[in-house]
Amino acid sequence: MSNTASGLPVGRGLLYLIVAGVAWGTAGAAASLVYQASDMGPVALSFWRCATGLVLLLAVRLVRPRARAAVREPLSRRTLRAGVTGIGLAVFQTAYFAAVSATGLAVATVVTLGAGPVLIALGARLTLAERLGRGGAAAVAGALTGLAVLVLGGGGTTVRPWGVLLALLSAAGYSVMTLLIRRWGRGGEADASRTTVGAFAVTSLCLLPFALSEGLLPHTEDPGRVLVVLAYVAAVPTALAYGLYFAGAAVVRSATVSVIMLLEPVSAAVLAVVLLGEHLTAATLAGTLLMLGSVAGLAVGEARGVRAKEPVMLV
Repeated sequence: MSNTASGLPVGRGLLYLIVAGVAWGTAGAAASLVYQASDMGPVALSFWRCATGLVLLLAVRLVRPRARAAVREPLSRRTLRAGVTGIGLAVFQTAYFAAVSATGLAVATVVTLGAGPVLIALGARLTLAERLGRGGAAAVAGALTGLAVLVLGGGGTTVRPWGVLLALLSAAGYSVMTLLIRRWGRGGEADASRTTVGAFAVTSLCLLPFALSEGLLPHTEDPGRVLVVLAYVAAVPTALAYGLYFAGAAVVRSATVSVIMLLEPVSAAVLAVVLLGEHLTAATLAGTLLMLGSVAGLAVGEARGVRAKEPVMLV
């Protein structure tokens, strides 16, 4: 179960994506702690998340033994890859936060995360010749249904067209980033660690002027608590999660990647019940089960598909 271009086993890539999705789901709860303890805004939080994550990734690269790249690339190509990936990540994050502000968290989450798998499935079919199949299409439909039930089950949502457009823009940025990572991974051109570092550098530069406008340094009466939570956000749902995401997305089919990453709202919902004392509603339980079932089905199908393509060794 290996991707011949990158050398990373597909099974391990699936595990990386699952861990990344669960880690992403903890970012919302951590962000709420930052907002409670300070006046930091969402764009400034995103900037510090990416900038500090970049520092951590660079530190890891310095102490980790360097692996020889499968394909040597000219600097211009590596720069282009970092720029395109970083801009896609910046659009994904910034447009999502703007959509939350414009139309609310529930609608922004459903539109962004719901449109992502659809756009990625279409893009993968048109540009990468990756067929989803009936089982895959059913899994995507089940995941999107679960997402809608999970997030909108409580009712009381307001849909505003401008917010929906921003959420679609966020989904487009996420989709382009995912498809390009998969394309580069299939060609053996992507170094996950280098791609992550380059993307974070570009994203930090893109977010810096907006963060300065919003207010880069927060006012707080508990700076220790804010620093600890920021350190967690930079280390776990950012440096670790995105590093695993870029590595896994290079070897797993794009549509499968997009559905597995829907574990983010599942993780957030579980945290809300376990740590924040929210009630476990029927909608939360039903949506979670639907999404987990869809993720499991696609992951098993991905593993079986790769195993079926392995050559038979005759002894």
